[in-house]
Amino acid sequence: MRKALNHLKRSDPVLAEIIQRVGPYAIEYREPVFQTLVRSIVYQQLNGKAALTIFTRLAAAAKADPLTPESILKLRPARMRKLGLSGQKMTYIRELARLTRAGEVDFERCLALEDAAVIEHLTRVKGVGVWTVHMFLIFALRRHDVLPTGDLGVRAAMKKAYALPDLPKPEEMEKIAAAWRPYCSVASWYLWRSLDNVGAM
Repeated sequence: MRKALNHLKRSDPVLAEIIQRVGPYAIEYREPVFQTLVRSIVYQQLNGKAALTIFTRLAAAAKADPLTPESILKLRPARMRKLGLSGQKMTYIRELARLTRAGEVDFERCLALEDAAVIEHLTRVKGVGVWTVHMFLIFALRRHDVLPTGDLGVRAAMKKAYALPDLPKPEEMEKIAAAWRPYCSVASWYLWRSLDNVGAM
């Protein structure tokens, strides 16, 4: 990781200041399995505390650790709704479970695929968009060069750090991030953390 940090510090003085302020790289990874993608779906458009509560209820109701497609499909849709899942998310999670059980979604196969192929493989599931797969690539597959252009936190951090008039669009983000390659995931983690320390800016 020292190589990545040295590269980012040399290539971008703005990011170098953020790295200095945030401190050591301490990303928390998850396993590249079914449960992790279910978790990402639960977390879509919710704050972390609310999402964690719902996910914890879901895991308890399914009586499985980790969650499996079978444990999800044993739950009745009405029961899943009572756990706090929206109708849409409940449908998405059940669809993911069905496709995984059928072998149409294969998490082991993702390990050997290029990033673009992982996106193509997983976005076939309704409710799993590019943002969700970007999170899976970064936090589960541990890919070091993912730029999550749809992530509001990264966009907000870029706007603040680079004194932009508006939230950057994907093209503008790509231009800024060109100097970060091949370590966009590492840079993105630092941008997220920079928002945790707004008072220090």
